[in-house]
Amino acid sequence: MDLTVLKDSLRLIKEYRYSWAPIEKGYNNRTAYVNVGTHTILEKPVTPQMKEKFIGGKGFGLRLLWDATTPTTRWNDPDNEIVIGMGPICGITQYSGTGKSLVVTISPQTDIVIDSNVGGYFGPFLKFCGFDALELQGKSEKDLVILFDETREVIEIYETIDLPGDSHLLAEKLTELFAEDESGRKNVSVVSAGTAAEHSLIGMLNFSFFDSKRKVVRLKQAGRGGIGTVFRDKGILALVAKAKGVKGNLNNVVDLDAIMERGRRFNREMRELDDKQCEMRSKGTAHLTNIMNDYDLLPTNNFKFGSHPDAIKIHSEVYKERFTQGVPDGCWIGCNMSCAKGVDNYELRSGPYKGSKVIVDGPEYETASSLGSIAGIFNPDFTIEGNFYCDTYGICTISWGTILGFVMECYEAGVLNVERTGGLKLNFGNADDAMELLHQVARGEGFGKIAGLGVRKMKEMFIANGWGDPQFLQDIGMENKGLEYSQYISKESLAQQGGYAMTNKGPQHDEAWLIFMDMVNNQIPTFENKAEALHYFPMFRTWFGLQGLCKLPWNDVEPESNALSGEPAKVPEHVDNYVTIYNAVTGNNIDKHEIIRQSERVYNFQRIFNIRRGYGLRKHDAQPYRAAGPVTAEEYLSRQERYDKQLSELQGLDPSKMTLEEKMAATRKYREDRYEKLLDAVYFRRGWNSNGVPKIEHLKNLGMDLPELIEVVAPLQ
Repeated sequence: MDLTVLKDSLRLIKEYRYSWAPIEKGYNNRTAYVNVGTHTILEKPVTPQMKEKFIGGKGFGLRLLWDATTPTTRWNDPDNEIVIGMGPICGITQYSGTGKSLVVTISPQTDIVIDSNVGGYFGPFLKFCGFDALELQGKSEKDLVILFDETREVIEIYETIDLPGDSHLLAEKLTELFAEDESGRKNVSVVSAGTAAEHSLIGMLNFSFFDSKRKVVRLKQAGRGGIGTVFRDKGILALVAKAKGVKGNLNNVVDLDAIMERGRRFNREMRELDDKQCEMRSKGTAHLTNIMNDYDLLPTNNFKFGSHPDAIKIHSEVYKERFTQGVPDGCWIGCNMSCAKGVDNYELRSGPYKGSKVIVDGPEYETASSLGSIAGIFNPDFTIEGNFYCDTYGICTISWGTILGFVMECYEAGVLNVERTGGLKLNFGNADDAMELLHQVARGEGFGKIAGLGVRKMKEMFIANGWGDPQFLQDIGMENKGLEYSQYISKESLAQQGGYAMTNKGPQHDEAWLIFMDMVNNQIPTFENKAEALHYFPMFRTWFGLQGLCKLPWNDVEPESNALSGEPAKVPEHVDNYVTIYNAVTGNNIDKHEIIRQSERVYNFQRIFNIRRGYGLRKHDAQPYRAAGPVTAEEYLSRQERYDKQLSELQGLDPSKMTLEEKMAATRKYREDRYEKLLDAVYFRRGWNSNGVPKIEHLKNLGMDLPELIEVVAPLQ
């Protein structure tokens, strides 16, 4: 470490020395607490109850955040925390997708807890430094960098002197500053936001990793709900974790051979089956773009439509040509899925870094839609450039795209005009003005300040100003609980509507992606079938966030025999892999049913956390109508044959004797009624009452009848 250079960039203001100890069966049995306002640094013990009931990762984050806040703590109060947790499996290198960390905070968009799953090396490195989670609390008047250094067994707080604000430059600079030498860059990871996170409510966090093949710092995102906004509001410029290095069994697992055997089995599947299945190693999640278009599921023009003739321009083969091939593109060591694709040496055409050649991580499928089709833009260069700027500015691409789609529809409907947008012509397809709007968010200027508030707050503002019909704005504003929808059309999948709007944090596909089971394969036709799926899959996917796992290796490649298994949608062989790995790490002896029970404990805790904050009830699980059906005549007519057929077959009506308005009204009534029936079925299956409140008996059965939880739910039984 060049101390002269370090002193020019940072000034040490607090040092805390701790005693490093080996990890035991996946746990350090302690967490770190840093108050950036008082510069207090503490170690906290992890109790047996914490491990039993909250497991790790998101579970630890929720428990620590609950204890640190009150029901009235706001997102920008000093008491709000950002908690980063890992989980017992996080950090092993013998199985793919084991480097994830989970970030939780009270969201500036939703006023409830947001959780985000993120790759990169910071989580594993923080664990190797000696901690199972990190709490960040308080507020600093000056920008700070916080270092966790395993090599010196120290936590340090620095005031910044002269460091860049945007993530691609900041992560590169801090990696250079804290690496002992060039070869040591792979042992440094940085967490940062960016300049847009300072001026919007949709800021996100970048977690870095050093790509040894390309010799560059790369970024992965904790994207949803404005976590980066909280980060910058606290005055934190960056976190840095510095590890001694990564070797075979730093988690000190009980049975390494069992993990290695399952890892070899999965790696063989990737080698032999990936090219025939999802092509993750060559396309990443961008392989979905043309598939979604083919099934009428690709969000186009603010979720009006599910396909477009120009979608061929953003076909996955187009992105495959842009992505560098033949490099190990995992965002954690040992991951053979290699889905973290990158566009190398991309020359930027706009903004403050115009003319620079950069690496762009992705785009993933969600970004190919959010920075493309949802805005009626079918130009990979717009998507790739927008992806770079969203990342370095610290903007969630999913939220930004859904915001952009909403703004553009409002513009075309006359809710907005050039006077209200400050001269921007924000019609569908206008890539130049869409890019300028993104730069305005980063600068905190013009209409960018309004767009950066998110869809819910824009709806409220437009209605208060008398701009547009309130019902229309509610119908087309694709948000639930204040969080923007991710990038799938759910109109023809009732289960996916529930998978979005019944989430604890807001509509994010990582909890329950059921479109193909429901719409394409018709595997869950009844309300009871759908309710069972909306119980099992959110609970199973929650488990990944408790352990420090990525969900993609679970079902984005499947064993050849999977179709012959009893429950192919669950990929039972891979479920057994995870049972084996968890037991091999911890020495416990759970089965596949206990995976669900572990998740249920945490899932119900998060639901009650929302209730404690004044949310978490049936009315908060309402969805915008566009998630269920056609809002406009244009939408209905674009799929008239489908909708007319449904009127006849499902409702016994004769569409030939109905006006368009009557057909649309009947369709709406039917679809809204079905969603209410789905709520009833799902709540019953989850052990909740008809208002969405967990029943005390259910909490007792789970072993989650903690006094503080009973106090919240008892008056609502």
